[in-house]
Amino acid sequence: MKSLLLILISGALINNVVLNQFLGICSFLGVSKQMKASASLGVAVIFVITIASAVASLLYTYVLQPFGLDFMKTIVFILVIAALVQIVEMFLKKTSPAVYKSLGIFLPLITTNCAVLGVAIDNVKAEYTFVESVVSGFGVAVGFTIAIVLLAGIRSRIREEDLPAPLRGAPIVLISAALMSIAFMGFSKLSF
Repeated sequence: MKSLLLILISGALINNVVLNQFLGICSFLGVSKQMKASASLGVAVIFVITIASAVASLLYTYVLQPFGLDFMKTIVFILVIAALVQIVEMFLKKTSPAVYKSLGIFLPLITTNCAVLGVAIDNVKAEYTFVESVVSGFGVAVGFTIAIVLLAGIRSRIREEDLPAPLRGAPIVLISAALMSIAFMGFSKLSF
């Protein structure tokens, strides 16, 4: 149980996929303009990464590795991720058109979000069991959600401030993301 908690905390805070590994920056910067869209994308990413981690673990353990097809893991994982994103997209389009519209192009971009693929590959490299892979995927996705929601909150406050012209727009967002990354480095000193 302790090892699962360590994997969860490590994925969410210590090795945050966006702020430490710098994966998934495109959607992190693109969707974080609005809190609702950020939270919605976070929930979608939690679902996709967690399920993708589970399916990738099963496929790797019971299909790819036994048949000597390890070299195909990247292609297989991408196909799994693409299928899961399509399911999420169809679900959101049917149940919540407003959220679907607010996410725009960034929802299908989860397919190409390197954070999702990176988690599946990292889980295989770490030789995680099925349960460890699911916990790792969930932890990483929660960390992504924490980061994107925090940046959305910061950006909403920045819009209210009178900034010098050279800092408006992308420069202040990148500075904010960099400062968040530095703050998350503090979690690397956690010891259990």
